[in-house]
Amino acid sequence: MISPPKRQEEYQDRDIDCQEAMEPGFQAIVDCMLEVGWTRGEILRSLKRLIAADNMTLKENARTEAQLAIARAMIRAGKPL
Repeated sequence: MISPPKRQEEYQDRDIDCQEAMEPGFQAIVDCMLEVGWTRGEILRSLKRLIAADNMTLKENARTEAQLAIARAMIRAGKPL
């Protein structure tokens, strides 16, 4: 079971608590990957790439949402796109 944050609002050690909650699952994934033949270096590089791809996806989604909001506002204002 994953531990939830101690409080919903921000607090000083919230990132550390998140890391501690994530660690058992992370170790389980790494152990499974090692068992089937991947090296620790390959696993860690792949995780870095996954994080980078997720960040890029979030940025692109935010950009698309902003463009859609502008287009909707223009349509409501009766302006051509």
